[in-house]
Amino acid sequence: MGGVSDLRNWDELIPDALGVIFINLSLQERVTVIPRVCKSWAKAVTGPYCWQEIDINEWSNGCKPDKLDRMLEMLITRSSGSLKKLSVSDVQTERIFTFIAENACSLRTLRLQRCSMSDSIVEHIAGRLSMISFLDVSYCIKIGASALEIIGKNCKLLEGLCRNMHPLDTAGKPLQDDEAYAIATTMPKLKHIELAYHLVSTSGVLKILSHCPKLEYLDQRGCWGVTLDNIYVKQKFPKLKVLGPFVLDTYGNDAWDDYSDISDSSEWDFVDGGMGEYDVDDNDSNDGMWDDEGSLDDELQFRFYEGIEDAAMYWPPSP
Repeated sequence: MGGVSDLRNWDELIPDALGVIFINLSLQERVTVIPRVCKSWAKAVTGPYCWQEIDINEWSNGCKPDKLDRMLEMLITRSSGSLKKLSVSDVQTERIFTFIAENACSLRTLRLQRCSMSDSIVEHIAGRLSMISFLDVSYCIKIGASALEIIGKNCKLLEGLCRNMHPLDTAGKPLQDDEAYAIATTMPKLKHIELAYHLVSTSGVLKILSHCPKLEYLDQRGCWGVTLDNIYVKQKFPKLKVLGPFVLDTYGNDAWDDYSDISDSSEWDFVDGGMGEYDVDDNDSNDGMWDDEGSLDDELQFRFYEGIEDAAMYWPPSP
């Protein structure tokens, strides 16, 4: 048997190998623990292998805009152009939407829930999102049919779209199918679409079904203006799975399961603090290295009450 001297030290592994290992750790560990172990680990954890998938959706909920902007700039810069998946909520500034688009050359999945983008911002950035195959713009109340049409015309590879709305934002408002028509006429490759609590009517949904022949999944929970003939749907679209319009469980405990490893953000000092014991000189891409939060959720599922405290108390009854 070889002695202890035959064992290879972990700090001697090449940075890419360490990066592959580190992506299995929680974001907080990658930000606050790994950088302080040794210089080689600190350097590895800033490499692009650790940041191809960035999920700060939970952390960003209610975050101050300037702090969120700095977080996104640091994490996306770390990816060095290799970012494939990004999930974030409550983005407020046009500058950051532009920054995301400028670094979207490898981006395939983009989740921008509850963000303050407008139709004009979408028009400005959509041309740089041509590689997107899955887009989530749920609860983005400042965009409309015009933005979805622009997205469809520029994102030709789009196969998944989430356009869920919060019921409190749509309750009592008249039905309108302009967004459904924009989706139908510009997104023919869609396989998965979520329109929960949307103001769409039966006509709008049928328009989508007739123009999106590859559709396999339709979430229309809470779309009380939609009445589909189940027999017709099964005969005409045998591969299509339809959920809704009835909502069986409006308040479950599983909506936050994906974030079980995330601690209170106040314990983290990566935005305002320094790097800790070790300093890494990386002038190519990483300016302020130490923040984090990632592990993108690949499952295409709908969370009815993200970011809403005591949601069950205020939930509108089914009609």
